[in-house]
Amino acid sequence: MKKSLIALAVLAASGAAMAQSSVTLFGIVDTGIGYVNNSTANNGNNYGMSTSGNATSRLGLRGTEDLGGGLKAGFWLEGEIFGDTGGAGAGRTSLDFKRESTVRLSGNFGEVRLGRETTPTFRAGLKYDLFSATGIGQFMGYKGWSTLGGAYGSDVNTIRANNMVSYSSPNFSGFTGNISYAFDEKQGLNRVGRYIGGNVGYDNGPLSVTAAYGTLAGAANGDRDEMSIGASYNFGVAKVVGLAQQIKYKPESGSSAKYNNYLLGVSAPVGGVGEVKAQYAYYDQKGDNTKAQQLSLGYVHNLSKRTALYGTVAYMKNNKNSELGLQAKNLTDGALSAPGKNQTGVQVGIRHAF
Repeated sequence: MKKSLIALAVLAASGAAMAQSSVTLFGIVDTGIGYVNNSTANNGNNYGMSTSGNATSRLGLRGTEDLGGGLKAGFWLEGEIFGDTGGAGAGRTSLDFKRESTVRLSGNFGEVRLGRETTPTFRAGLKYDLFSATGIGQFMGYKGWSTLGGAYGSDVNTIRANNMVSYSSPNFSGFTGNISYAFDEKQGLNRVGRYIGGNVGYDNGPLSVTAAYGTLAGAANGDRDEMSIGASYNFGVAKVVGLAQQIKYKPESGSSAKYNNYLLGVSAPVGGVGEVKAQYAYYDQKGDNTKAQQLSLGYVHNLSKRTALYGTVAYMKNNKNSELGLQAKNLTDGALSAPGKNQTGVQVGIRHAF
């Protein structure tokens, strides 16, 4: 009898411990077919299968442990995959966790994260891109516009940063904030890859407003400064979004280069299972003395909470000398057949989340 009672107690204790911890396998597989013109030499076209037309294909693990008293520990490991080839993202031969690799501690004070993750400047702008920063319809403002001032490390687009410590505040009646610092982890005066930035936002009911600022250090003290302000309002029958962004490269000597980018979009539900969206972006590339305009139209039809069909059409109009191209993973990398060429692209596909 005593042995039975002891066994029951051990089982009960282990069950309680398991209930306080959880690990989840999650991911998205997004694969489609696309076409983009003027994307190869001699005004050639690219067409075929692509990945991540509506959402970035990914595979990840996340977990939490309840430490008691409102305190929780957790981790997040997430890597990109290619739905069309089964390979890992960005030309890698095996899966890594470069989308996010963080350990975190959260409580009434907010949340602290350590590792590699998205920057607060990119996270702020992502809220207002109706095409979720992927596929041919995506807003192109977050890219490596210039190398003026020297090398900026592997994350020249400031979308993510290595070796970052970040703090996110609790939600104060809709108000939130984040501040992040990424170490360059180098010796001497070379601070390539050091990033510091933050954002403040208000999300309450139909209204969302977010402002962000960040700076990425390059060699020869050439910094990439980035600031943005975005807003959206959901009227029920339609949602309107807008974003204004400025990226400025500041070398130690010589003149700076500035890139002003703007976004305006609207989305509307259709029949309770679909969403139609339209987005216009204007890229005032003052640093290159040229301009470009992008119009993106899309429709997403939800077959269930986890599965959707989608279609996107996008058009990029480049002024003389502008080299901005549409992005479609494993189809085209944004290349143009020649500066000043315009591009039209089409993507259709299926997205499944688990």
